[in-house]
Amino acid sequence: MSTRTRPRFSVARLVVATAAASLLSAAVVPDAMAQRPGRVYATIDSLRHIQSLEPRMGPVGTVVEVYTENLPPQARIHVGVGAMRAGFEALAEGTQEIWGEVSATVTVPGYANWERPLVFIVFNGVFSPIGISDPFHVTNEDGMVQRTGRITDEGLGCVTLRDNDQYVYALNGDLGDLKPGDEVVVEGGITLNGPCGDADAIEVVRWTKGG
Repeated sequence: MSTRTRPRFSVARLVVATAAASLLSAAVVPDAMAQRPGRVYATIDSLRHIQSLEPRMGPVGTVVEVYTENLPPQARIHVGVGAMRAGFEALAEGTQEIWGEVSATVTVPGYANWERPLVFIVFNGVFSPIGISDPFHVTNEDGMVQRTGRITDEGLGCVTLRDNDQYVYALNGDLGDLKPGDEVVVEGGITLNGPCGDADAIEVVRWTKGG
C-alpha cells in the first residue's frame, strides 16, 4: 500500500503587495476597503479550520506556510489574508491536490501591524469563504504585541483579556488592580497555547486603562 505524503506548496508562492500602512489599524473600515480591488468580506461563522499555520507569530515580512486537508473539493480556490471584521484581500488562485490538500506560502504584508492579529482564509472559485486560520500575531521590532479590549472572567483561573476581535488572551505580569470589566490596552511578548486553558498568553510589560 502506498503512503500519501504531504504535497509541497500546490498553490504558487504568494507575496502580498504593499498597501496603506493604516489599512488594518482600524477595527472596521468598510468604505475604504470596498474601494480596493480584490478585497472581499467573509462571514466567519461555521468556516472550516485551516489545520496548520507555521509560524503563528512574527514581524512584517515573516514567511508563513498555510496547509490544510479538510476543505471540500473545489475546482479552484483563492487564498487571502486580513483582519477579523475588516475584510480580506484575495491574493492568488490555485487548485487542490487529489486528496483535497491546499497549501500556500504567504509573506506577512507591510500594512500589518502589532495592534491586531491577522488571519488567513481560503475561498472557493466564487469567493465564498470555506476555511479560516488561527490568528497570526504580528509583532513589532521588539517582538511584542499590543491588544485593546476588556478584562473578563472566562472561568480559566487566570486574568484574561478579550480583545476587540473577540480573541481571548491570558495575561501574566504585574497587573495591578485590573478587574473584570476594565477597558485596557496591554503590550508584551506573546506565548502560544499557554498553560491557562490553552489561550495564547501575553507577558505584560505595559498596560493602561481605557481602550
